[in-house]
Amino acid sequence: MGLAETQQVLLLNDLRSRIRVQTDGKLQTGRDVTIAALLGAEEFGFATTPLIAMGCIMMRKCHLNTCSVGIATQDPVLRARFTGQPEHVINFFFFIAEQVRQHMAQLGFRTVDEMVGRVDRIDAAIAHDHWKAKGIDLSMILYSPILPSRVSRRKTQAQDHGLSAALDHQLIAKAGPALESKTPITGSFAIRNVHRTVGAMLGGQIARRYGSAGLPDGTIHFKFNGSAGQSFGAFVPNGVTLELEGDSNDYLGKGLSGGRIIAYPPKTSSFLPEESILVGNVVLYGATSGDVYLNGIAGERFAVRNSGATAVVEGVGDHGCEYMTNGTVVVLGSTGRNFAAGMSGGIAYVYDDQGDFSTRRCNRASVDLEPLARDEDIELVRTLLERHRDLTGSPRAAWILEHWADAQPSFIKIFPHEYKRVLGAVRVEAVYCSPKTTSPLVTVPTEVQHG
Repeated sequence: MGLAETQQVLLLNDLRSRIRVQTDGKLQTGRDVTIAALLGAEEFGFATTPLIAMGCIMMRKCHLNTCSVGIATQDPVLRARFTGQPEHVINFFFFIAEQVRQHMAQLGFRTVDEMVGRVDRIDAAIAHDHWKAKGIDLSMILYSPILPSRVSRRKTQAQDHGLSAALDHQLIAKAGPALESKTPITGSFAIRNVHRTVGAMLGGQIARRYGSAGLPDGTIHFKFNGSAGQSFGAFVPNGVTLELEGDSNDYLGKGLSGGRIIAYPPKTSSFLPEESILVGNVVLYGATSGDVYLNGIAGERFAVRNSGATAVVEGVGDHGCEYMTNGTVVVLGSTGRNFAAGMSGGIAYVYDDQGDFSTRRCNRASVDLEPLARDEDIELVRTLLERHRDLTGSPRAAWILEHWADAQPSFIKIFPHEYKRVLGAVRVEAVYCSPKTTSPLVTVPTEVQHG
């Protein structure tokens, strides 16, 4: 149904010629591929059947690391049982291709391109005698819009994604000395929200030359003024610092790989940074390393699936640190609901000046809440706050540091159960007492809400 509807909508809006449509889901035979092509698909995704060709017996315990045939496991004993060969999967697809070729010959098509979108060649048999199938109406699925001949039923023209005008070309040209000889370089650029994934192409050039090691810290420092588009600083590697005076859309720092991102409101602005939205949703999605300093509030799902980056932010929306596996996050203000849902690693520190984080904001199903009491934790938080203040000019960080004795009791350390188990740390129950409550709060798991 989804494939048929997608094809029809794209045809009616004359957009089908610009894209390829890929479909998947229970594709097992050449007949399945043929019907998918007739409904409008050009690419076909296989998953379960090739897995079975490799030896999978569908035990449905892939997530337990106990796969009996050695496919979905890291256990060396179980992996030794794996008997699959590449030729098994190759042979499977040869059989699929042979079946597709047979069906194409019966339908009179020479190439797959010829039969894409030819829904008129699908014939549906009416099941008069079947109690359940006899009332099914397939006319809407098998509907073929009447269109002028100029409208193509498959992809026939290449899209211009505007990469030739990407801002990164200017960054790469400016960073030439740094790329060739690691000479420190700085630069300033205006940025608009049409500039997406700024820094990604530059990071690619660095990776081609220096691999995952990147450049020495501080080699490239670019400052931007304006509103950045989506994925600002995506995949930026070591040695690159991107400073933004303005604001940014979603996915800032996506896949951050060692670089540094600094963002703060325009210096001429009159609003309070700690009360204003600075960046969009899903900041630091899948980041592996690097650090981010944001003098403002971030949107929802901040640091989701973060696996190694360090971040300081003035506040976050719902589902902060969701599925986080490593790294450090410091939040200097309020959070949305469901904070730390599915969090299994890393540490988060939240300044709970409202006193409601543990009772209303945090999903405690997988984390313990502790006071900021250990010397190493205090030193880490203070160091990050000082760096945040110096890099972004954060008034809130400066105030907290000036009133540290009064502010420290309001910090909460969010410590995942699984991370504790790996570190061998002992879990205790009544560990955190908010200065605004009269009794300790026990970290009893509550209802799980993973997004």
